[in-house]
Amino acid sequence: MQSEAMSSRMDAVAAHPLAELLACPPTTGGLLNAAAQTILFDAGDMIFRQAGPCAGLYLVVQGQLLRRTDRLETRISLGLVRPGELVELAAALAEQPHTYSLVAQTSGSMMMLPIDALGEAFDSYPPLRMQLLEELAREVSRAYHTCAMNRSSRKRRSSTRSVSA
Repeated sequence: MQSEAMSSRMDAVAAHPLAELLACPPTTGGLLNAAAQTILFDAGDMIFRQAGPCAGLYLVVQGQLLRRTDRLETRISLGLVRPGELVELAAALAEQPHTYSLVAQTSGSMMMLPIDALGEAFDSYPPLRMQLLEELAREVSRAYHTCAMNRSSRKRRSSTRSVSA
C-alpha cells in the first residue's frame, strides 16, 4: 500500500515530454528554433561553472554529464544528467547565475536556447514561462522524493544493523 502511494506521487511529478514543455504558437517556436545553438563536448569538459552567468536553457541531446556543487569548501555531486533532460531550468527562468557546475562524463552534444531568445518567447507567448515553471516544480518534487527515499532506506539499513548486533 505504501509503495503504491509513493509510486502515484512519483507519477504525478514525472518529467513531461519536451514537446509539451515547449508547446507554443508557430511564430514563437520559429524564434526558438532560429536561436537554438548546438554545443559539442568531450569527456571532462566543463560546460558551465557554478555562479557563472547563465547563458540559456540547455537540453542534453547525447552523452552523460554530472551536476556538481561546491558548498562550504566541500564538493558535492548532485547527480547525472542524461539525454532528454533540461539543465539549469531555475537559473534560466530567473536569469540568475548557475546554481551548480556541469561537467561532461562522456562526449556528446547539447542544444542551448539563449536567455535573450527565451525572454522574447516568454513575451510573445506568456504561457510558455508557466509551462517551464511547472516543470521546475516537478523537478524540485522529484529531488525531494529521491532524498526522502534515500533517507528512509538509510534509516532502515541502520535499524536492521542495530537489531542484528
